[in-house]
Amino acid sequence: MTDIATIMQTSAVIPVLVIDDAATARPLAEALVAGGLRVLEVTMRTPAALDAIRAMKQVEGAIVGAGTVVTPDQFDQVMAAGAEFIVSPGLSQRLGERIVASGVPFLPGVATAGDIMRGLDLGLTHFKFFPAETSGGLPALKALAAPFYQCRFCPTGGITAASAPGWLAFDPVLCVGGSWVTGGTMAEIEAKARAASALRD
Repeated sequence: MTDIATIMQTSAVIPVLVIDDAATARPLAEALVAGGLRVLEVTMRTPAALDAIRAMKQVEGAIVGAGTVVTPDQFDQVMAAGAEFIVSPGLSQRLGERIVASGVPFLPGVATAGDIMRGLDLGLTHFKFFPAETSGGLPALKALAAPFYQCRFCPTGGITAASAPGWLAFDPVLCVGGSWVTGGTMAEIEAKARAASALRD
């Protein structure tokens, strides 16, 4: 099983996907992967999410994870659907202990020093900084990253094509999460994905 650090370094941008119709999931994944974004986060915000994970898993080269996982029951559901990594908006001890014990790559959300310390207690060093822009933006993450020098981050929440390069230029940031690469025709999505994947070049 691939670890979370490797997953985070696979693509400069992890698309955060809210799928309302599972029938669109595979074409969407194909367009994103063709554009160079192989790591896909399907959020558990819609009834179609589990079917979307199953469909996207059929796309060669795609690394499909589940986002917005907030309970152990949801964790069980997404693992049964084939999720390869887990993203949560925050970090609770009960959910954290369950996922860490499973060995599944895990990217929990943090916004404060206390959140990060809770993660370190669980043996975690890679986090989603969320919600990034409303939690103080890049200056806030720079302030947090200084004492937690061993940690690496994926800022998510309010990141845009214009702001992503600034975040990615900060060494502790391995990737960013964003939804700007979705929307439009599949050809347009592929083009946006190609532009996003080039941000690290």
